[in-house]
Amino acid sequence: MFAVIKTGGKQYKVKQGDTLSVEKLDVPQGEKFSISDVLMTNDGKKTAFDSKSKVEAEVVEHYKDDKVIIFKKKRRQNYRRKMGHRQMLTKIQINKIEF
Repeated sequence: MFAVIKTGGKQYKVKQGDTLSVEKLDVPQGEKFSISDVLMTNDGKKTAFDSKSKVEAEVVEHYKDDKVIIFKKKRRQNYRRKMGHRQMLTKIQINKIEF
């Protein structure tokens, strides 16, 4: 059984017991929550494209991703800009998929 969920503007294919990193959620660490934005569910026999399904998950931790370097340059203009960015992420564990 798997489900396709949408969070943080991205779509993820999840199964029960999976852990994945999503963009930061405003849920405290260790707390359980429900994802109601389910796009598709499949139990091996039938597939449903409805909004009645729910996915229950638990927040494992909040952390920062690795630094991404942004470097801009224009040749022969002596123009160089270097910036870095670290995205805040939340690691979640999928506990249950309700079909």
